[in-house]
Amino acid sequence: MKLKVIACNVFMREVCLCIAESPHLIDVEFTELGEHIHSETLRRLIQSRIDAAEASGRGYDAIVLVYGICGNSAVGLQARGTRLVIPRAHDCCTILLGFKARFAELFQDAPSTPFGSAGYQERGDYFLRVDGGQVTVQCGDAYAAYVAKYGEKKAKFIWEKLHPAPAAGASNKALFIDMPQTAHLGHARRFREQAEAAGKEPVIVEGDIRLIRNLIFGEWDAEDFLLVEPGQRTEGVYDWSEIIRARDA
Repeated sequence: MKLKVIACNVFMREVCLCIAESPHLIDVEFTELGEHIHSETLRRLIQSRIDAAEASGRGYDAIVLVYGICGNSAVGLQARGTRLVIPRAHDCCTILLGFKARFAELFQDAPSTPFGSAGYQERGDYFLRVDGGQVTVQCGDAYAAYVAKYGEKKAKFIWEKLHPAPAAGASNKALFIDMPQTAHLGHARRFREQAEAAGKEPVIVEGDIRLIRNLIFGEWDAEDFLLVEPGQRTEGVYDWSEIIRARDA
């Protein structure tokens, strides 16, 4: 098959590894990690890349998207003349963990648990240390967007209102998804140091490249992947199993 892969660069290493091993002819392009801050902007960007791939004349058999729903960024995408393939995943956690069940196990009871991966370490500062006052752990890219728009003082106020401090006895964990293929890079150690410095309890869990590999190898079972046929668009389901579906545009 001839495939077009469009992916967030948080998966840069994993995607490139799988492309090198895939039997298919693959063209790939990446979007910047920070694009996920604004879901509507990312949706428009992904759709524009889909449309450009179809207009390229390359004759792709499918366009493969390495994104989860990601705050509705992947909801409303349309397949015009080429089939789209997208993981049934809420966000990049599921993709990095390799299984929906593993994601539910780790995040269902604590969906706001901060997390990181090799891609977050390399493509965006996941932890942000706030100077002055209490040290907190933030989602760096999202917080930086607030700072750019409102200034540091207002950004901190808005963030604290949207992300209140956990109640007494609540989890203080920060999760790092360590892929075996990149574990040798030492990102888990750096994550542990950052988390401990910020007063968080670091938890290292092993990731699994299977979802990314299956995407790029063309092994698209209905349990893990949604196939969006020409003339359809994506629609969010937001459960723990189907997650995303296709309907006529």
